[in-house]
Amino acid sequence: MEMTGEQTIPAAQGAVWRGLNDPDVLKSCISGCESIEKLAGAEYAIVTTAAIGPVKARFRGKLLLADLDPPNSYSLSFDGQGGAAGFAKGSAKVSLATEGAGTRLSYTVKAQVGGKLAQIGSRLIDGVAKKLADDFFAAFNRKMAGPAPMAAPAETAPGAAPLWWVVAIIAAMFLLAYFT
Repeated sequence: MEMTGEQTIPAAQGAVWRGLNDPDVLKSCISGCESIEKLAGAEYAIVTTAAIGPVKARFRGKLLLADLDPPNSYSLSFDGQGGAAGFAKGSAKVSLATEGAGTRLSYTVKAQVGGKLAQIGSRLIDGVAKKLADDFFAAFNRKMAGPAPMAAPAETAPGAAPLWWVVAIIAAMFLLAYFT
């Protein structure tokens, strides 16, 4: 699976970068996200619950951030397991650029999924991934357009890469793994 896209975020590039590194912001914007935990260096553990129709599953994943160029771009790799439901792994490249009073966010994601439910069609998979991304962006845009400017997160190391897309990707990939 491959996904590309762009979004315009209604905030300055530095504020968007900080928001994308704030685990509380991310957790509140990603449907089903239970936790985002820094492990060591640029490695994170993520737990999310996914539900489509009557099926609900809990997935655990790890992601590794690389090619950090704050506040402009980063790349990442991810690997997640949903038990008997399946697995997801892949990579993503994300870039930010000032555009007027806002920030243009561009992304490219490549993912591979597998598991016992791999017979479900790619249209369903693509639809689920797109819905998760759309839901994240709607929530993140609302958060960034809020009345008070965001302060830099206290626990975010300078130069840390944005995690929002990583979590959204992993959530989408977990769903994909579950339903593919």
